[in-house]
Amino acid sequence: MELFMLSFAALFSVINPLGTVPIFVGLTKENTKQERSGIAFWTSFNVLTILILSFFVGKYLLLFFGISLSALKIAGGLIITSSGFALLTGKYSEHKGMKKREKDDAFNRSEVSLTPLAIPMLAGPGTISLLISYHQEFQFLADRMIIFGAIVFTAILIYVVLKSAFMIVKLLGASGINALSRIIGFIVIAIGIEYFIAGVTAVAQSFLIPVLP
Repeated sequence: MELFMLSFAALFSVINPLGTVPIFVGLTKENTKQERSGIAFWTSFNVLTILILSFFVGKYLLLFFGISLSALKIAGGLIITSSGFALLTGKYSEHKGMKKREKDDAFNRSEVSLTPLAIPMLAGPGTISLLISYHQEFQFLADRMIIFGAIVFTAILIYVVLKSAFMIVKLLGASGINALSRIIGFIVIAIGIEYFIAGVTAVAQSFLIPVLP
């Protein structure tokens, strides 16, 4: 249960579906309620697919490119930390690549569930690197199934949040969503720093341990 809560909390914080709510509302304001529900479903399904592939296949990409787990933690920690700072400064959309030109292009799309909503707004490089490192750290099948359950639960919550996006905006308003995003941003920064420190520590230890004959 502890592993489930830790992995879920990290995933939900880094993905931050609440930060995507204003973008979702803007992109789907001309759609009917039924259409918005369908977009929310396919967005969460696409995110689930990306996360599962990252968790179970990501290690083979590391092997192919010759990337160590320590290097992944350092790079992932930097990306996650930068995402947290973007949340704190209110520049989350820009950080995810949703500048004005991209937003205008997104409004012209007939289908937005894959891009920009699933990628890069929700399943970004920070989340992918986090899951790859989880797969490398937790070797037991039972632990991996627990993390898999956390991934599925996160995808379900993404669907619930996006399906309720218009109600959330109505209840909290833009200022309430920004306040929650800033709180989540602080947590995301802490997670990123933890991973960065873990990666640097592992590299330092590899140099300190004497080479045996």
